[in-house]
Parts: sequence; C-alpha cells; structure tokens
Amino acid sequence: MFFLGIPTTRAGSVVTSDSKVLRDVYYSGNPSYERCSVVLRIAPTFLRFGSFEIFKPADEFTGRQGPSYGGEEIRGQMLDYVIETFYPEIQQNYPDRVERNVAFFTEVMCRTAQLVAQWQCVGFCHGVLNTDNMSVLGLTLDYGPYGFMDRFDPNFICNASDNSGRYSYKAQPAICRWNLVKLAEALAPELPTDRAKAVIDEYLDQFNRSYLENMRKKLGLLRKEEPEDEILITELLRTMHDTGADFTNTFRSLSQISCPSERETEQDKEIVKKATELFLAQCASLEELKSANTPTMDPRELAMLLSMAQSNPTLFEMISDRATIARQLDRMSKLKVLMETSQEELRARQAQEWTSWITLYRKRLACELEGQSDVQVLQEERVRVMNSTNPRVVLRNYIAQNAIEAAENGDFSEVQRVLKVLEKPFSSQPGLELPAWVGSHGSTAQGERDEREEQEQRASASSTGIDPVPYDSKPPAWARQICVT
Repeated sequence: MFFLGIPTTRAGSVVTSDSKVLRDVYYSGNPSYERCSVVLRIAPTFLRFGSFEIFKPADEFTGRQGPSYGGEEIRGQMLDYVIETFYPEIQQNYPDRVERNVAFFTEVMCRTAQLVAQWQCVGFCHGVLNTDNMSVLGLTLDYGPYGFMDRFDPNFICNASDNSGRYSYKAQPAICRWNLVKLAEALAPELPTDRAKAVIDEYLDQFNRSYLENMRKKLGLLRKEEPEDEILITELLRTMHDTGADFTNTFRSLSQISCPSERETEQDKEIVKKATELFLAQCASLEELKSANTPTMDPRELAMLLSMAQSNPTLFEMISDRATIARQLDRMSKLKVLMETSQEELRARQAQEWTSWITLYRKRLACELEGQSDVQVLQEERVRVMNSTNPRVVLRNYIAQNAIEAAENGDFSEVQRVLKVLEKPFSSQPGLELPAWVGSHGSTAQGERDEREEQEQRASASSTGIDPVPYDSKPPAWARQICVT
C-alpha cells in the first residue's frame, strides 16, 4: 500500500513462532495447525475513531455505554493531544476551541474521503471497516481480512465471514461516512452537532472529486475535464463487471490504446480490434462466470427466507436482510443465462461490449488532442501518467498464499522476492516476474535473474507440469478457493 502511494500504517517486522494454533481456515470442518506470528506495526499514532467512543452515553437499543462515559475532562485532553500533536497547524490557526475542533473534524473528513477514493481506484477492500479500524490521521489501519479484487465485482467481499456484505467493495465509501457520523457523535459536545452535520454533508462531494481525479489519471484524461467523463468511467466498470474482466490488468492495459487519428482509417479499425483482443485476454471464461454467479445460499434456505419475508417480515429482518436476498436472486438470474450460453457466444458478446467501450474511449481521447500541436508528446505523457497510476502488480491472494506456503516449509526467499516486487508495483521488473520456486535454478545472490533465465524457468515449469503464474497475471483457478476471514 505504501508503494502504491496510499496513506497507511507500516509493517516493521514479523516474528514467527514454533507455537501453533488450531484454525479451520476454509471453514470446512477440517481444522489444521498454523504457526503463530506477531506483526509489529508502525504509525505516528494508533488512535482511532473508536478511541473516542469510550465516552459514549448509553445506546438507546442495547443500553450499553462507553467504559469512560462521563469522563468529559479526559475526552477534552485526548482531543487536545491529537490536535496539538498531529495537527499543529490547526492548533495554531484556530484560537477558538469550537472552530479548532470543527477544522480538525473537517480535515479528518477530507483525509478519510481521499483515502477511500484511493482504495476504490486500486480495487482494495479493507474487510472490517468499523470505527475501531479507522485512523484519526486518515491512514489504512488494521490489515486483517483485506484483499485486492481480481475479477471486477462491485459486490466483492474480501472477508468470508462478512455474510451480509456490510464491508463489500462498493459499500466502503458509505461505511466510511457512517463512521464519521459515529465519530462526530462521540466528540459531542466538543463538536457541535449542527457543525458536524455540515461537515459530513461535504463528504460525498469530497469523495467524488478525489475519485474522479484519480480515475481521470488512470484513463489518461489529463488536459480536459468533460461532463461525460463520469459516464465513460461508469461504462468502463459496467463492461468490466459484465465481462468478468480483471480489475488491475484491465486498467494497466488502457495505456496501450493509442490516441485516434483525425479521421477514421483502416489503421484505427485495426487498433480497436487489437485493443479488444487485449481486453478479452483479461475477461473471465464461461466456467469462471458460472462459478462466480453460483448462489452461496442453499436453494431451500433461500425459498424459506423469501416466504418468510412475505409472511413474517419482523422475523425475517431478525435473521436476514433484503440486500442479501437480492444478491442471491441476482446470481441465480445470471447463472440461468450463463447456463444457456456457449463459450463462443460469451466471447462474441464480450468482444462486442469491449469494442463499443473502446470506440467511446478513443472518441474521448480525441477531445484531448484538440488544440494540441504535438500529439506524440501528449501520447507519451499520457502513457507515463497512466503507467505510474495503474499498478502492474498488487498483492493478490494467490501471491501471498505461495509465499506463505514456502515460509511454512522454512523457505522465506519467496517472501523476500514478493516484497522486492511490491516495492516497484508500477514497473516492469525483468528477472522478478515469476515466483522464486519456478524451475530448479533458484534465484541469484541479488534475488534477480535475467530474461533468458526466466524463459528457461518457464520452459522448465511447463515440462514438469507446474503452472508458473507471473505476479502480474490473472490468478490461477485454485486461487478462488482461498478463504480469508
């Protein structure tokens, strides 16, 4: 996350013990022993939104109150400490206490909105975004069941124990806003309710501005800001979702689409055709889409809940929710269509969708050229910005799992190799494109290999039946079985 340019706490070290703990990592009823480990994390402060909730009054539904309820003086001291230590410019510029606190809350709101916008733009899902996992400094905090999306899905849930999808990818911006509301409640009356509401009302605009700014860079739209840009981005995400395209690799591939010529030529048609083929390589197969859209709920359970929603809504709300049922029904509907579709029909439909979007995209790129004298310079700048904004490599689950399994066998070379690759996520790194375990040569003293050696290792892996998946590749089929909770 740090090398992706996203505000974050850091990991200083990890210590692995010979002690073991029993874990059912797949929730399959087959527990196994895993080594215990301790990660030392580093941050300017680990104070969170939830740190101020220890002063909350009794909840109207549960009757529970914060352990330090009534400690108004302590809350004031905590707030003073945070602002004086970590926001000294606010402390200096606002002599009035109320105005100071409002300025502090505004800054926390802005940092939070910008942070979640950055998460959304790299396909990062936190997994447990409660108030105790939100930093008062706007840093990514508490790496528990997190994950980067592979196939784009707005309903992506990285935490397998989040059955309701409360912390799904698409829910993150709204959840962060909800957490700001809770922080404001915890700071009252130090932070007047009406002033806090006015700040929170600005959150969505701040998020949208940050998100659009990042997305324009990802699409190489650098010269102009057009009203239709939001539609172009929405259509891109819809096409990615419909075709099951890989999130990271699709964005990375965008820079390979060149700006159009003044009038359409045969060369332009060929460019669109090649670009379509490029994106088709990132799309899901029919079997992958069937697997992705298979309902996770037993049909009998779903039928029972649907009946209960009609006959006894109160009981239904206690044990389920309409959003969960809607997701299951949507999966069933999509699966039915897929069952009646052949791989050839799917591929033709995917090609048509991508051709339509690429044509729309190149039309928007033509607007960037208007009034520009040197198209080549613009194209080079566009590629440079896009390739420094769209990562080539992120820490996908299968990459982490390979490193974990090697480390469990006493070999930490893959951990070191992955760390090295992730330090330059936007760059091509010849000699570091494949896992260290591929082939029989091992890595050199510097942990790098030349391209010829890499080709040899690919051939070696192919002959032995091992699937050498490069770090910048779509995940292998077995990665879908990884369960993070």
